[in-house]
Amino acid sequence: MSLKEKITDDMKAAMRAKDSERLGTIRLLTAAMKQKEVDERIELDDAAVIAVIDKMVKQRKDSITAFEQGGRADLAAKEAAELVVLEAYLPARLSADEITAEVKAIVTELGAKGPGDMGKVMGAVKAKLAGKADMGQVSAAVKAALAS
Repeated sequence: MSLKEKITDDMKAAMRAKDSERLGTIRLLTAAMKQKEVDERIELDDAAVIAVIDKMVKQRKDSITAFEQGGRADLAAKEAAELVVLEAYLPARLSADEITAEVKAIVTELGAKGPGDMGKVMGAVKAKLAGKADMGQVSAAVKAALAS
């Protein structure tokens, strides 16, 4: 079963269970997926669905930070609940140590020497770790690896 089919099945289950918060989040996700399909005239595969979910997770994290700074705990809680639902569809994330090890291996493999090779390394890392790691952490690990 593809990830897209799983999301559709979960939406149906949320409807049957009358779980309005979960249903709302899943509907937002399906709308974002359909929008991407229409915009790019493609059929999304699992990797593309994970990219859409990653983008939505990042948006939720940014919103939570902004709402907490603005003193809106109610809106931050709503975003946090959506974040939990979205993260359930992402594959298991790599730990910081695993990210560092992967980045060092790719830097060695490419023969990157310094900060000027950041783009080349990030391209290779992004292709290998897409959906498996937070790209913010990956970027920091690449910078650290290239600085040493």
